Amino acid sequence: MTSTTDDTTSGLDWAKQRGMGALAEKMGIEWVEFTVERCVATMPVEGNTQPVGLLHGGAYVVLGESLGSMAANLHAGPGRLAVGIDINATHTRSATSGLVTGVCTPIHLGRSLTVHEIAVTDEQGRRCSTVRITNMIKDAPAR
Repeated sequence: MTSTTDDTTSGLDWAKQRGMGALAEKMGIEWVEFTVERCVATMPVEGNTQPVGLLHGGAYVVLGESLGSMAANLHAGPGRLAVGIDINATHTRSATSGLVTGVCTPIHLGRSLTVHEIAVTDEQGRRCSTVRITNMIKDAPAR
C-alpha cells in the first residue's frame, strides 16, 4: 500500500492485517478509520487508569503513538519502515469513563520524516490530550 491510497476500506484492512501490537491490544485500542490522511481509533478508559481513576497520561501517549506510527508506516509504503524518533503530549482534560477517541492527521509527510498530530477526545467531544509524533522512514531490514 502506498501513500496515494484514499480507499478507507483498504487502509483499514491493511492496519488490521498488520496488527497494532501486544500493548495496544492489551489496552483495548480498536481501529475505526485508516487512511494516510486520517486515522481514527478508540480506547476504553476502564483498565487504563491511574490509581485515582483518571485515564493514565501514558495511555494517551500509547494511543497517539499507535495511530501516528501506523499512519507513518502506511505512508512509507512497501519495503520501507517508519520508526518513532520523538513524541510529546499535552494533557488538557481528564477522562474518567467510557471511550476516548484518537484522530490522527499528518502535519508533514516527507520521504524521510513524518509528523502527525493526534487529538484525543472524550465521549462528549472534549479534547483531553494532544499528542505529536515524528517518525523517521528508512528501508525495512532484509528478512
